[in-house]
Amino acid sequence: MATATMTQAPDYAAPGANDATHDEPKASAAANSRIPTVRKMDFDFQSDVPRYWWDNNPVKTMLLAALSATFPAGERFFIDSVRHFQHEVTDPELKKAIRAFIGQEAHHSREHAALNGFLQERGVGLDRLAKDTERVMDALRKLSPERQLAHTVAVEHFTAMLAEHVILNDDLLDQMPEEMARIWAWHGIEESEHKAVAFDVYRTIGGSEWVRISEMMVVSILFPLVSTIHVAQLLAAEGQLTNMRAIGSTLKYMFAKPGVVRKLLPHYLSYYRPDFHPWDHDATSLLEKARKRWLS
Repeated sequence: MATATMTQAPDYAAPGANDATHDEPKASAAANSRIPTVRKMDFDFQSDVPRYWWDNNPVKTMLLAALSATFPAGERFFIDSVRHFQHEVTDPELKKAIRAFIGQEAHHSREHAALNGFLQERGVGLDRLAKDTERVMDALRKLSPERQLAHTVAVEHFTAMLAEHVILNDDLLDQMPEEMARIWAWHGIEESEHKAVAFDVYRTIGGSEWVRISEMMVVSILFPLVSTIHVAQLLAAEGQLTNMRAIGSTLKYMFAKPGVVRKLLPHYLSYYRPDFHPWDHDATSLLEKARKRWLS
């Protein structure tokens, strides 16, 4: 296993403590993580859900549909990449967090498979996208276990950013039917809750800083590229690929007002700091508010 100077923090029982560097090849569990809560959800998608269920906009809707198509295979990959190193973790609280991470991701895979099936039955061609994702995951499984885990850490940073800056911190959910809003709220809440688990495992097993950073560079290209291709495929099948009004509205939303991509940039760049930890961006109050509204 490649090693680098690691960022260490006290054990899980002391959230909020500052990191301190050391020269040992393995770091203990990072303090700022929390133990996630595993929730068993059972969403019921009704036939009267509009075809374009986010803001009556085909581009926005197909963007989330495309993401949902990737989740079942992606979540299984994330689970496997963390589970591979589970035996190297000795911190009892991090062990609990790993089990909770696996539980949350397993439920995400199941519920999004149900959502994907619902959308597929309505003629949204997600099966092709799911198969594409399976092929990508199979290719990633040929990488070293360390780089697979680094990939998971990078994607978890992306999904946490999307949850905290877009899904849970915008009017996005108010533009959807209730059950659609609930599944995305639930997923967003749990992505934020477990955002540090894979990272803490990576630090615990002595993961290379170069691998962590370089894999984020790969993900930063791969994630938007694959998403754009998938959305274009869905829009073409919907006959909406030349809907300039919907495309313009979505681009305005992403880059101008409210400009969610622009707002994500400082949080994204923080990942490249040597002393980065996912809970440097503390979303506690946001999560408490979202849980009270969507999960109570």
